[in-house]
Amino acid sequence: MKQMEQQMRRTMQMSSSSSSSSSSSSFSSSISSARLRKVSQGLSKTLDDITGVQRGTSAVVETFSQVQKSPSLPEGESVPDFEEKLRPITAQEGVGAAFKAKVSGRPKPQVRWQRASGAPLSEGTKLFYDDINNQHILKIKILTLEDADVYKCIASNEHGEAIYSISLIVTENPALDFKKKLKKCSVEKREEKKPPTEEEMLKILSGAEKKDYERICAEYGFTDFRGILKRLKEMKKKVEVEVVRVLNPLEDITAKAGSNVVFETVLELEDPNIRMQWFLGPELLRLQYSHGKYEIKQIGTKHMLCISNVGLGDKGTYSLQVGDKRQSAKLKVIDEPLKFLSEFKPEKVRERQTAVFEVRLSKKTNAPLIWMVKGKEVKRDEKFDVSLSEDGLTYTLKIKDVKVSDTGDYTISIGDISATVPLFIERIPIAFTSPLKNVRAQEKGKARLECEMSSKDVHVRWLKDGSDITASRRYTFMREGKRAEVVIEECEQTDEGEYTVVCTQDNDSQEYVTSARLGVEERFASVKSGMSDLQCPTGSPAELCVVLDDEKVDGVWLKDGQEITGQGGVQVVKQGAVHKLIFSGLTDAHEGKYTFRAKGVESEAVLTVADPPEIDSSVLDMLGSQPVTVKAGQTATIKIPFKGKPPPKVTWYKDGVEMVEDERMKVERTSDSTTLVINRCVREDSGVVQLRLKSDCSTTTAHLQLQVIDHPKPPPGKVEFLELSRKCIKMKWKHPRDNGGKEVTSFVMERREAGKKSWTRVGEVQSSSTVFSDDTVEAGQVYQYRIRAINSEGMSDPLGTEEVCAGEPIEPPGTASQLQVSDVTKDAMTVSWNPPGHDGGAPVLGYNLERRKKGSNMWLQVNKELIPDSKFVVDGLVVDVEYEFRVTSVNQAGSGSPSNISNAVMAKDPIRAPSFVKILLVSDSTNTSISLSWTPPEQGDTPSGYILEVRPEDAKEWTKSTKIPIVGTGFTVGGLQERMKYHFRIRAVNEGGLGEPTELSEGVLAMPPPVAPRFDLQGKMKSQMVVCAGSTLCLQLSFTASPSPVVTWFKDGSITTGREVITKSNNHSQFLLSSSQRSDSGEYRVHLKNDFGEAHYNVNVRVTDFPRPPKNLRLVEEVPGTVTLQWDHTPDLVEDNEGAHYVILKRDTSTPSWFTMAECVFSSKYTVTGLLPGRKYYFRVIAQNSIGDSDPLDSSEALIIARERECISSLRLKEYAAPPRQVKPSFLLPLKDHAVHRGHDCTMSCAYQGMPTPQASWYKGESKMSDRPRFWQSTANGVCTLVIPVCAVKDSGKYTLVLENPLGMAKCSCSLVIFDKDDKSLLESLTKQANKEKLIV
Repeated sequence: MKQMEQQMRRTMQMSSSSSSSSSSSSFSSSISSARLRKVSQGLSKTLDDITGVQRGTSAVVETFSQVQKSPSLPEGESVPDFEEKLRPITAQEGVGAAFKAKVSGRPKPQVRWQRASGAPLSEGTKLFYDDINNQHILKIKILTLEDADVYKCIASNEHGEAIYSISLIVTENPALDFKKKLKKCSVEKREEKKPPTEEEMLKILSGAEKKDYERICAEYGFTDFRGILKRLKEMKKKVEVEVVRVLNPLEDITAKAGSNVVFETVLELEDPNIRMQWFLGPELLRLQYSHGKYEIKQIGTKHMLCISNVGLGDKGTYSLQVGDKRQSAKLKVIDEPLKFLSEFKPEKVRERQTAVFEVRLSKKTNAPLIWMVKGKEVKRDEKFDVSLSEDGLTYTLKIKDVKVSDTGDYTISIGDISATVPLFIERIPIAFTSPLKNVRAQEKGKARLECEMSSKDVHVRWLKDGSDITASRRYTFMREGKRAEVVIEECEQTDEGEYTVVCTQDNDSQEYVTSARLGVEERFASVKSGMSDLQCPTGSPAELCVVLDDEKVDGVWLKDGQEITGQGGVQVVKQGAVHKLIFSGLTDAHEGKYTFRAKGVESEAVLTVADPPEIDSSVLDMLGSQPVTVKAGQTATIKIPFKGKPPPKVTWYKDGVEMVEDERMKVERTSDSTTLVINRCVREDSGVVQLRLKSDCSTTTAHLQLQVIDHPKPPPGKVEFLELSRKCIKMKWKHPRDNGGKEVTSFVMERREAGKKSWTRVGEVQSSSTVFSDDTVEAGQVYQYRIRAINSEGMSDPLGTEEVCAGEPIEPPGTASQLQVSDVTKDAMTVSWNPPGHDGGAPVLGYNLERRKKGSNMWLQVNKELIPDSKFVVDGLVVDVEYEFRVTSVNQAGSGSPSNISNAVMAKDPIRAPSFVKILLVSDSTNTSISLSWTPPEQGDTPSGYILEVRPEDAKEWTKSTKIPIVGTGFTVGGLQERMKYHFRIRAVNEGGLGEPTELSEGVLAMPPPVAPRFDLQGKMKSQMVVCAGSTLCLQLSFTASPSPVVTWFKDGSITTGREVITKSNNHSQFLLSSSQRSDSGEYRVHLKNDFGEAHYNVNVRVTDFPRPPKNLRLVEEVPGTVTLQWDHTPDLVEDNEGAHYVILKRDTSTPSWFTMAECVFSSKYTVTGLLPGRKYYFRVIAQNSIGDSDPLDSSEALIIARERECISSLRLKEYAAPPRQVKPSFLLPLKDHAVHRGHDCTMSCAYQGMPTPQASWYKGESKMSDRPRFWQSTANGVCTLVIPVCAVKDSGKYTLVLENPLGMAKCSCSLVIFDKDDKSLLESLTKQANKEKLIV
């Protein structure tokens, strides 16, 4: 018995030390307090309380600690933690016990179990992991008294570990006590005790008291008593630890007045929560009243006292009291004489900025500081600002907007010391806001160089190539404000050079320079008509032509950068200003890049030789004569050779659709052949395959037939049953739509019985017949059939049928009804039901009864064999679990449908009636209702509801307030008479019956408590509202007040009186305007007032409308071909903040349609460009905002766009006598076809040559159009232009230009197509045209 007590005492001590160390580890861990949600729950009993037959440890221990090793955790990873608390266990010896731990953490923690005493786990202990519940389990099958201990569950990973300690208390079992004694006596007779070893004896004595050492050694037969005592003393010396250990004591400090001081000490504390106190002399430092002068800090084991801004009054002895230890140190403060700490240096400040003088003193002083400049004291005003810092040590003088006159020496004096600092002013440098820019001018032209400075008070000099030209009469110099410019008339080559502007200012020795270069260009010839790239077939003639504007300029032809000299088949021709390179017959040697160079001009073109693609006719005949045949799964390879230069674009098509390369289909291309490879061919690959070869010259195609042979497709549609009798089933089907490329030879028939998986072959039918009769059926049996088609390549997929019956079928029985559950206890209940109304044609053999837990989807059958009766007792239930039941009827055909699910019934014993309700209170009241709350009863079983009864004061009978019991602990009784007194009582109720009533001691009046008005907005009412003019303006506000308040509506501070309709109730008010106007904009206020207070709420309302139109439209044609519109702003453009703007439109007088020229115009001026000379236009301006458009403002008269002036009368030009030359009209650049959106303009143009200048005539179809005013024509500088404004459908057709002069005539035609934007088919057809010379606009 004593040995057991000592063992239990050791277990208690180790449990306590484990709890203490866990708490300490938890305190020092970096884990946040939110993670340490499980803490030690202490000890409930001690060893001294053990009485009677209870033995072993009785201390209930439950502790938790968590340590984080990693300073920071990666995202998604965590320290181990316990998701569920482990519970201490108290059990008798001889029974089993198990601890279950559910652990979380990433990476997955490793879990191990230990005993706090250090003893190993007993042999009967098993450790395993439950995969279903994700739990680590320690299980002891049969407990003994030696198993009593504190058990630790340790979960650890690389980021830390968590330890949960719980106690296992084992009590003696009286029934086993006698058997133990008998066993002990027999063992003592057979065996003699062996004395323990020294290590075992140390463990036994470590938990015992010192006075019992000798007795315990004698009982265990241990003889070396003195040696064991010496070993115990050595062990205890190692265990004893000082409560406070000073590693680094406080040290004396000497500091200057005004500085900061820190006393430091390093302590090792056994208890981190031990109390610490700082003293100055004998007085305790009260940190909370020091206004930040004293501050205590701790960094690890270092403890600090920080003293800011020390003075002579802070000197003395400072002490730190920690537990029973006290250490001290002295603070000595040294005061120094007043002096300047700042260095005084000359201050240099830029003009117009702020100069700052800053002086810092060594200590505070009450003597005034005086600033002096030029013998006068500086006073604080708009110019000078004098300030002092918060610490009283820094004095600042600011001189704002400094000028040259502020230059001088500034003197600072305070007390007996003074200092002088000079101030220098730096002038603002001159900046060129617009510097000189490089200019290029032609000979005899005019050049202008100009710049702009940041100031106008500057001196300017002009230089050319470094020489002063300010006094030269060759140049014209001008100055206006900050701008300076020089103008050079009739530039010459000698005027070319670098021009410089040098600027200086007073009191500034710096020169500011900007330079630019003037370049004078020589006059050279230019190209009137250049070359364009040319592509021709081999052997055809070709010509490259360049036209210059000067006949006297010669040129040089080059091929690939080399000058052409006597190349075979090439002729160089010069005809005046026309230079030609003529090829008699093109070869590959003529390909290249050709360049024509003359004085100052150059023109280039690329000549290429191109041959159309071609496929050998024998290859085409072979491909068309017989198809390419392959079997399914094999690879089809089709190779076709061809010729063409350059190599054409290769495209393969199948049945008209382009074939795209993928992992199964590959296209190989070379310069003279292409190969189509189709891997793992399938039946769908059969069809017409087309090869298309396309180049810039032409397109050619090749066709072939690809046939893939495979097994047939299954018969289509649904199988028709011609006969369903007890002896025969006859059916009919259709031939497959796809025979796989081979003829179908037969059909195979298979069947299976209903409910089985295997199929049986029952016959085969030749392909000529699609009817089959099965006469091997059993009467009443249900069958399913499937049919397969067969050809030489194999068998098709099956065509399945629905299930059919041979003769009349036997159906499963109907559904049982009226499930009832009775005789409910905690482990069993009786379920009964009514038989089904329909037995399915065969008698019911029995029933299957199933159960499930409420909320679960898994049903469990409770009977092993069919239940012959309509009643069954279900046992083996779990207490306090709700169950649901269903039953299924069974006959010869099988199981019927399950019945309806019964009501959920909880497995528990009958319920006791509840006791009386406690604390019935009134929580709220109104004019028509009273709210009550109460506390559930403390005795009896839990109530399922409450019955609340009410009685008016003038009545004698009680009335229930609800038809069904109230579920919660509060209820509001409504429909009461205002200011009538009512009495209430309440009873708790459950399945066991009614409890005793509880009644309010006094009656309650039906009236609300007084409440001051307040608004109940809940986000529905906004403080800003925008409505459209003409729509309804509705302001709704809810409020709470008792009694009902007086509601008043205001608009812009005045009570509303007019078109509005105002409605109100006890808690609601509405302001309604059926049709709002612009004048209704403003601030609306609703005001509530009753005897207990008042409140108001403001709403800003803005009514938006269509904008008013602008006024006074004016048209000005400042530049030929453009018109500037000006108008007066609409007043709504400034008021509207919803993006109001203008839209500009134009209309040609020849059409009634308006076209938009510009949107989102915010100014009152806009310039319209792109107008045709000689045309008449109307213009329109519309104001637009988020609501809509204003009425239009149109120009009153049509504006005629002036034609280009033919000459300038003020200039006298010398006539140029062209040399006599005769050239027949011809087109250098012909007309191109056009496709134009309806409503857009179309411009046709071409380049021509001819001398004398030919006469141009335009035709549409066969009719001449030169006299039509709707069209605009121009012929100048070798270019003819026709403009068709606002194209309509009628303008579609063929247009022809005819050029005539005495030497001959030339014609050129083009087509015009007018289409809508939605006419996609036309756009696609135009895009696919092979002729690239077609133009789509």
